[in-house]
Amino acid sequence: MRHTMQGTMRGTRFGVVRHVDLNADLGEEVTDDAALLAVVTSANVACGYHAGTPAIMRAVCAEAAARGVTVGAQVSYADRAGFGRVALDVRRAVLREQVADQVGTLSVVAGEEGAVVRYVKPHGALYHRTMDDEEQALAVLEGSRDLPVLGMPGRLLEIAAERGRRVWHEGFPDRGYADDGRLLPRDRPGAVLTDGARIAERAVGLAERVDSVCVHGDHPGAVEHARAVRRALLAAGWALQGLR
Repeated sequence: MRHTMQGTMRGTRFGVVRHVDLNADLGEEVTDDAALLAVVTSANVACGYHAGTPAIMRAVCAEAAARGVTVGAQVSYADRAGFGRVALDVRRAVLREQVADQVGTLSVVAGEEGAVVRYVKPHGALYHRTMDDEEQALAVLEGSRDLPVLGMPGRLLEIAAERGRRVWHEGFPDRGYADDGRLLPRDRPGAVLTDGARIAERAVGLAERVDSVCVHGDHPGAVEHARAVRRALLAAGWALQGLR
Protein backbone atom coordinates (compact mmCIF):
# COMPACT_ATOMS: atom_id res chain seq x y z
CA MET A 1 0.00 0.00 0.00
CA ARG A 2 1.38 3.38 -0.96
CA HIS A 3 1.34 6.02 1.79
CA THR A 4 1.50 9.54 0.43
CA MET A 5 1.51 13.00 1.84
CA GLN A 6 -0.90 14.22 -0.82
CA GLY A 7 -3.39 11.62 0.37
CA THR A 8 -3.98 13.73 3.50
CA MET A 9 -4.88 17.05 1.92
CA ARG A 10 -6.43 19.50 4.36
CA GLY A 11 -9.83 21.01 3.75
CA THR A 12 -10.21 24.77 4.07
CA ARG A 13 -13.09 27.18 4.02
CA PHE A 14 -12.51 27.77 0.30
CA GLY A 15 -11.61 24.27 -0.81
CA VAL A 16 -8.62 21.95 -0.53
CA VAL A 17 -5.02 22.84 0.13
CA ARG A 18 -2.64 20.68 -1.85
CA HIS A 19 0.68 19.91 -0.19
CA VAL A 20 3.96 18.93 -1.82
CA ASP A 21 7.52 18.73 -0.55
CA LEU A 22 10.58 20.38 -2.13
CA ASN A 23 13.80 18.52 -1.39
CA ALA A 24 17.47 18.88 -2.30
CA ASP A 25 20.80 17.26 -1.47
CA LEU A 26 22.68 19.15 1.23
CA GLY A 27 26.09 18.90 2.85
CA GLU A 28 27.85 17.77 -0.31
CA GLU A 29 30.46 20.56 -0.24
CA VAL A 30 29.23 21.85 -3.59
CA THR A 31 26.59 24.55 -3.16
CA ASP A 32 25.50 27.18 -0.63
CA ASP A 33 23.78 25.01 1.97
CA ALA A 34 22.41 27.92 4.01
CA ALA A 35 20.85 29.54 0.95
CA LEU A 36 19.33 26.26 -0.19
CA LEU A 37 17.90 25.59 3.27
CA ALA A 38 16.04 28.89 3.03
CA VAL A 39 14.14 27.49 0.03
CA VAL A 40 13.55 23.74 0.45
CA THR A 41 11.31 21.94 2.91
CA SER A 42 13.32 18.70 3.19
CA ALA A 43 17.09 18.20 3.17
CA ASN A 44 18.82 15.00 2.08
CA VAL A 45 21.99 15.29 4.13
CA ALA A 46 25.17 13.59 2.89
CA CYS A 47 26.44 11.23 5.59
CA GLY A 48 30.16 11.18 4.80
CA TYR A 49 30.43 8.23 2.42
CA HIS A 50 30.22 10.16 -0.86
CA ALA A 51 30.56 13.68 0.56
CA GLY A 52 30.27 15.64 3.77
CA THR A 53 31.96 15.64 7.17
CA PRO A 54 30.65 15.60 10.74
CA ALA A 55 31.19 19.37 10.93
CA ILE A 56 29.22 19.96 7.72
CA MET A 57 26.44 17.63 8.86
CA ARG A 58 26.25 19.58 12.11
CA ALA A 59 26.02 22.94 10.34
CA VAL A 60 23.30 21.69 7.96
CA CYS A 61 21.27 20.06 10.74
CA ALA A 62 21.48 23.17 12.94
CA GLU A 63 20.27 25.42 10.12
CA ALA A 64 17.57 22.91 9.15
CA ALA A 65 16.30 22.78 12.72
CA ALA A 66 16.23 26.58 12.92
CA ARG A 67 14.22 26.83 9.70
CA GLY A 68 11.90 23.88 10.30
CA VAL A 69 13.32 21.92 7.36
CA THR A 70 12.92 18.13 7.57
CA VAL A 71 16.19 16.16 7.71
CA GLY A 72 16.73 12.92 5.82
CA ALA A 73 19.77 10.63 5.56
CA GLN A 74 21.31 10.57 2.09
CA VAL A 75 23.14 7.23 2.17
CA SER A 76 25.67 6.14 -0.41
CA TYR A 77 28.29 3.63 -1.39
CA ALA A 78 31.68 4.35 0.18
CA ASP A 79 32.87 6.30 -2.86
CA ARG A 80 34.13 9.80 -2.15
CA ALA A 81 36.43 9.70 -5.20
CA GLY A 82 33.48 9.10 -7.53
CA PHE A 83 30.97 11.20 -5.57
CA GLY A 84 28.88 8.08 -5.02
CA ARG A 85 28.15 7.73 -8.71
CA VAL A 86 30.13 4.52 -9.26
CA ALA A 87 28.16 1.29 -8.95
CA LEU A 88 30.00 -0.94 -6.49
CA ASP A 89 29.47 -4.63 -5.78
CA VAL A 90 29.08 -4.63 -2.02
CA ARG A 91 27.84 -7.67 -0.11
CA ARG A 92 24.45 -7.22 1.52
CA ALA A 93 25.82 -7.59 5.06
CA VAL A 94 28.55 -5.03 4.43
CA LEU A 95 26.23 -2.55 2.78
CA ARG A 96 23.72 -2.97 5.60
CA GLU A 97 26.38 -1.98 8.13
CA GLN A 98 27.53 0.94 5.98
CA VAL A 99 23.98 2.27 5.75
CA ALA A 100 23.48 1.78 9.48
CA ASP A 101 26.71 3.68 10.14
CA GLN A 102 25.61 6.60 7.97
CA VAL A 103 22.13 6.81 9.45
CA GLY A 104 23.50 6.41 12.96
CA THR A 105 26.13 9.12 12.52
CA LEU A 106 23.67 11.62 11.11
CA SER A 107 21.07 10.76 13.76
CA VAL A 108 23.49 11.56 16.57
CA VAL A 109 24.57 14.84 14.99
CA ALA A 110 21.01 15.84 14.15
CA GLY A 111 19.81 15.08 17.67
CA GLU A 112 22.51 17.26 19.17
CA GLU A 113 21.34 20.14 16.96
CA GLY A 114 17.64 19.78 17.70
CA ALA A 115 16.70 17.90 14.54
CA VAL A 116 15.44 14.38 13.85
CA VAL A 117 16.31 12.14 10.89
CA ARG A 118 12.88 11.38 9.43
CA TYR A 119 13.60 9.41 6.26
CA VAL A 120 16.29 7.73 4.18
CA LYS A 121 17.14 8.31 0.53
CA PRO A 122 19.94 6.54 -1.35
CA HIS A 123 22.32 8.66 -3.40
CA GLY A 124 23.70 8.29 -6.91
CA ALA A 125 24.61 4.79 -7.99
CA LEU A 126 23.00 3.24 -4.93
CA TYR A 127 19.75 5.06 -5.69
CA HIS A 128 19.55 3.56 -9.17
CA ARG A 129 20.89 0.12 -8.16
CA THR A 130 18.24 -0.38 -5.49
CA MET A 131 15.47 0.22 -7.99
CA ASP A 132 16.22 -3.21 -9.50
CA ASP A 133 18.65 -5.07 -7.20
CA GLU A 134 16.67 -6.70 -4.39
CA GLU A 135 19.73 -7.60 -2.30
CA GLN A 136 21.00 -4.03 -2.34
CA ALA A 137 17.50 -2.73 -1.62
CA LEU A 138 17.18 -5.04 1.37
CA ALA A 139 20.56 -3.89 2.68
CA VAL A 140 19.39 -0.27 2.61
CA LEU A 141 16.14 -1.14 4.37
CA GLU A 142 17.83 -3.30 6.99
CA GLY A 143 20.44 -0.66 7.71
CA SER A 144 17.97 2.21 8.05
CA ARG A 145 15.77 0.76 10.78
CA ASP A 146 12.11 1.69 10.19
CA LEU A 147 12.67 5.08 8.57
CA PRO A 148 10.34 6.07 5.73
CA VAL A 149 11.93 5.85 2.27
CA LEU A 150 12.10 8.53 -0.42
CA GLY A 151 12.74 7.53 -4.01
CA MET A 152 11.41 6.58 -7.43
CA PRO A 153 9.30 3.49 -8.24
CA GLY A 154 11.30 0.26 -8.05
CA ARG A 155 12.22 -2.63 -5.76
CA LEU A 156 13.36 -0.46 -2.85
CA LEU A 157 10.01 1.28 -2.50
CA GLU A 158 8.06 -1.87 -3.31
CA ILE A 159 9.75 -3.91 -0.58
CA ALA A 160 9.52 -1.02 1.87
CA ALA A 161 5.77 -0.75 1.31
CA GLU A 162 5.34 -4.54 1.59
CA ARG A 163 7.04 -4.37 4.99
CA GLY A 164 4.82 -1.59 6.21
CA ARG A 165 7.37 1.16 5.78
CA ARG A 166 6.11 4.53 4.67
CA VAL A 167 7.23 5.50 1.16
CA TRP A 168 7.31 8.83 -0.62
CA HIS A 169 7.69 9.20 -4.37
CA GLU A 170 9.78 11.97 -5.87
CA GLY A 171 10.32 13.54 -9.26
CA PHE A 172 13.19 15.51 -10.78
CA PRO A 173 12.33 18.63 -12.80
CA ASP A 174 15.99 19.27 -13.63
CA ARG A 175 16.62 15.82 -15.12
CA GLY A 176 15.52 14.20 -18.37
CA TYR A 177 13.47 11.00 -18.32
CA ALA A 178 13.70 8.00 -20.63
CA ASP A 179 10.64 6.29 -22.11
CA ASP A 180 10.65 3.74 -19.27
CA GLY A 181 10.19 6.47 -16.65
CA ARG A 182 13.75 6.23 -15.38
CA LEU A 183 16.23 9.11 -15.39
CA LEU A 184 18.47 9.43 -18.41
CA PRO A 185 22.14 8.66 -17.65
CA ARG A 186 24.03 11.91 -17.09
CA ASP A 187 26.17 11.38 -20.20
CA ARG A 188 23.11 11.34 -22.50
CA PRO A 189 21.89 14.46 -24.33
CA GLY A 190 19.09 16.14 -22.38
CA ALA A 191 19.90 14.33 -19.15
CA VAL A 192 20.64 17.48 -17.14
CA LEU A 193 18.50 20.59 -17.60
CA THR A 194 19.87 24.07 -16.88
CA ASP A 195 17.07 26.42 -17.96
CA GLY A 196 15.50 27.68 -14.72
CA ALA A 197 12.16 28.58 -16.28
CA ARG A 198 11.83 25.16 -17.89
CA ILE A 199 12.78 23.41 -14.64
CA ALA A 200 10.15 25.41 -12.73
CA GLU A 201 7.48 24.58 -15.32
CA ARG A 202 8.29 20.87 -15.12
CA ALA A 203 8.18 21.00 -11.31
CA VAL A 204 4.55 22.14 -11.37
CA GLY A 205 3.62 19.23 -13.61
CA LEU A 206 5.48 16.73 -11.46
CA ALA A 207 3.78 17.96 -8.28
CA GLU A 208 0.52 16.49 -9.56
CA ARG A 209 1.86 12.95 -9.32
CA VAL A 210 4.61 12.81 -6.70
CA ASP A 211 4.96 13.57 -3.00
CA SER A 212 8.22 15.46 -3.34
CA VAL A 213 9.97 17.50 -6.02
CA CYS A 214 13.77 17.24 -5.96
CA VAL A 215 16.14 19.91 -7.21
CA HIS A 216 19.73 18.72 -7.45
CA GLY A 217 22.09 20.60 -5.17
CA ASP A 218 25.35 19.55 -6.80
CA HIS A 219 25.71 22.27 -9.44
CA PRO A 220 26.30 26.06 -9.39
CA GLY A 221 22.73 26.98 -10.32
CA ALA A 222 21.09 24.89 -7.59
CA VAL A 223 19.92 27.74 -5.38
CA GLU A 224 18.43 29.79 -8.21
CA HIS A 225 16.72 26.74 -9.66
CA ALA A 226 15.27 25.87 -6.27
CA ARG A 227 13.98 29.42 -5.83
CA ALA A 228 12.35 29.32 -9.26
CA VAL A 229 10.73 25.99 -8.49
CA ARG A 230 9.44 27.22 -5.14
CA ARG A 231 7.94 30.35 -6.72
CA ALA A 232 6.27 28.31 -9.45
CA LEU A 233 4.79 25.77 -7.03
CA LEU A 234 3.38 28.48 -4.78
CA ALA A 235 1.98 30.36 -7.76
CA ALA A 236 0.26 27.17 -8.92
CA GLY A 237 -1.50 26.84 -5.56
CA TRP A 238 0.71 24.29 -3.85
CA ALA A 239 1.49 24.60 -0.14
CA LEU A 240 5.04 23.47 0.59
CA GLN A 241 5.45 21.04 3.47
CA GLY A 242 8.40 18.91 4.55
CA LEU A 243 8.20 15.12 4.68
CA ARG A 244 6.75 14.17 8.07
